[in-house]
Amino acid sequence: MSTPDETEASREPAAERYAPPPAPDAVQSLGAALGGAAQRLGIDPNSGAGTGHVVWRAMGGWRGVLESVLPSAAFLIIYTLRPDPLWVSLVVSVGLAAVFSVIRLLQRSPAASALGGLVAVAAAAGLALWTGRGQDNFVPGFFTNAAYGTVLLISALAGWALIGVAAGFLMGDVRGWRQDARKRRAFFWLTVAWAALFFARLAVQLPLYFAGNVQALGTLKLVMGLPLFAPMVALTWLVVRALYPPVPDDDTATGER
Repeated sequence: MSTPDETEASREPAAERYAPPPAPDAVQSLGAALGGAAQRLGIDPNSGAGTGHVVWRAMGGWRGVLESVLPSAAFLIIYTLRPDPLWVSLVVSVGLAAVFSVIRLLQRSPAASALGGLVAVAAAAGLALWTGRGQDNFVPGFFTNAAYGTVLLISALAGWALIGVAAGFLMGDVRGWRQDARKRRAFFWLTVAWAALFFARLAVQLPLYFAGNVQALGTLKLVMGLPLFAPMVALTWLVVRALYPPVPDDDTATGER
């Protein structure tokens, strides 16, 4: 004998009873992806960490700095001292990247983070070996900077600044920040500033590439890397913390009263 609930369920249209779950919200999914990336870099406004600590974590600490600087610096130094044969400087650069990747794998870091840098360095070296021109070792970086800068700028102009999307997800304010003129304006300019950083690299480095000035190109790639990335992370962190000041918990508030 069926119960009333079972009788009601049997009267529901089959399409409704077996309807697939709603598709995930696109903004929520994008915010989760960007927010997760920010958290992996140590940029989480909920953590309560200091600015210096956040910047250092975003750079990856000493290992991150070495992984970012050493392969490019080795290529630059060896190419400057001995430009021919080209493969020597390229092999040393790729070799250093491979060592860092192996260390990460042995420490059971995620495979993507362990191998991502190696793949990028190897692809750049492969292109340079194929063309026989040292400046082509920097070509993949041009495409990366152009892609990041373009996506960031378009997102800002479209009203969905990616910095705001990431910060909104982390702070539980996925769409609310767009209703606040102050937050919307701040995230717009932050995103534009990040886009400007990537475009500035292109504006400075591309003329050197076409001029074939490998030494100056390599030097400016290093100068416009972490030394510019770090202050941008600090600025972003400070703005987000100003827009979302920490809320004292109940125990703290009670103690202050």
